[in-house]
Amino acid sequence: MPRFSRFGVALVASLALSTPALAQTDASRDTVLATVNGTEITLGHLLAARDSLPEQFRAMPPEALFEPLVEQLIEQTALMQQTEGTLSAREQITLENEQRAFIANTALTRAAEAALSEDNVTTAYEAFVTEFDGREPTPEFNASHIIVETEEEAAALRAQLDDGADFAELAREHSMDGAAAGGGSLGWFGLGAMIPEFETAVQSLEVGEYLGPLETQFGWHLVLLNDTRMSQAPALEDVREALEESLQREAAQAALLSATDAATIEREYEGFDPQILTRSELLDD
Repeated sequence: MPRFSRFGVALVASLALSTPALAQTDASRDTVLATVNGTEITLGHLLAARDSLPEQFRAMPPEALFEPLVEQLIEQTALMQQTEGTLSAREQITLENEQRAFIANTALTRAAEAALSEDNVTTAYEAFVTEFDGREPTPEFNASHIIVETEEEAAALRAQLDDGADFAELAREHSMDGAAAGGGSLGWFGLGAMIPEFETAVQSLEVGEYLGPLETQFGWHLVLLNDTRMSQAPALEDVREALEESLQREAAQAALLSATDAATIEREYEGFDPQILTRSELLDD
């Protein structure tokens, strides 16, 4: 169902007619901007409405947004008052579901945000390092490649390398994948990260050596081994995003379990045929 609003039209008009206004330094979120049949519309309502706008509207100057947003809230309030008590069963149930989802999502968001303290991230990282260090070290490789369509092209580039050409320069000029811009560098990777033919080739090389032409399903490669090392725990900043996501998931799950464990829940849906989900006409009774 579309959501009708005069906001877009009012915004265009406001852009043409807006004039500078004095800032209200003593205002609070409870400052009343309008009343509709006694119902107050406050600055808090306005600020929340602005924050929920799409990015292209939030980026507009405040003087262009202020009056259209207030007028939209006035219109919505008048319509709400006129419609109160007339919602159909379907509409009322939909409203209850939306309210339930909003409050539940707010609770989960609060829990997730509260988990993102620097102490929590540091503790999670220390646990990650301990687990990582407890594993058997495995070899890691830093390699570069040049990939072209034909064996003939690869052989011609190999001849240039043998004559002293720079691998990175040839990769930037001739390689046909995204790594070309970085001189063909593939960075560090461990066993299992590359296709078998490529992994076998890298393992056969000494640091500074290259080989090719090598055929894979992607084309013909020249492969250069830049360096090797045994696996080690990555730096905190390299895994911070993943650790934060894990902390947030765990915190949200804990909040969910805490709420359900504390609630008295009586499940009465056993025995219902799942096909009942197709009976949406029940909402219209």
